[in-house]
Amino acid sequence: MNMLSTFIKPMHPEGRRFVAISAGITAGLFLLAWLLPVLAFLAWIMVGVTIWVYYFFRDPVRHTPTREGLIVSPADGIISLIEPAVPPKELGMGPEALTRVSVFMNVFNCHVNRAPVGGVVKSIAYRPGKFFNASLDKASVDNERNSLCIEMPDGRQIAVVQIAGLVARRIVCFVNHGDELPTGGRFGLIRFGSRLDVYLPDGVAPLVTLGQTMVAGETVLADLASAEPQRTGRAD
Repeated sequence: MNMLSTFIKPMHPEGRRFVAISAGITAGLFLLAWLLPVLAFLAWIMVGVTIWVYYFFRDPVRHTPTREGLIVSPADGIISLIEPAVPPKELGMGPEALTRVSVFMNVFNCHVNRAPVGGVVKSIAYRPGKFFNASLDKASVDNERNSLCIEMPDGRQIAVVQIAGLVARRIVCFVNHGDELPTGGRFGLIRFGSRLDVYLPDGVAPLVTLGQTMVAGETVLADLASAEPQRTGRAD
């Protein structure tokens, strides 16, 4: 890895039109600044906005651990909640509570979402809703969401839910019912600032703690083969 690749990341195609719009406005302001110099200040602000939009839609290469049984984070961000909760009823996964691990993404995180496990997409369910702050517990119930049920080769199922946040107004899902996903495979993104919930299979404990920083497709959330109890941590 060279120094240039550290700062310049590939951009997901979903972001091209947004960067083009922002760049077009920027160019227009610079052209008009010849007639009205005060617009130059706005033009330079738009340069910063254009860079941020590119940065938001970055899609860096991730190095996913390949050992069987590992569940990885579906999103960049921090662990905001770990608690028992019933998966979204529209997925038809039953009324029993499972351990829900929530990853909150702010507007500076990479927003490309990745599959926590490899398997077949058994169901996808979109539900419109509100736009509360995605870090709040009620966001899982009240906010706009898109839910996936992924069935692993051993027959166990895991739910992963894209939840729109206070700023987010568009959930994008790249996969369809019946598609097969590898662990860490891209399956969607959310614009702009949001949350991902993962419902772990019954009896599987999370190996992460509240406030821990996650890297999508790389950080291990849980291990299906491990009997280790839920981890605790400290802020230092």
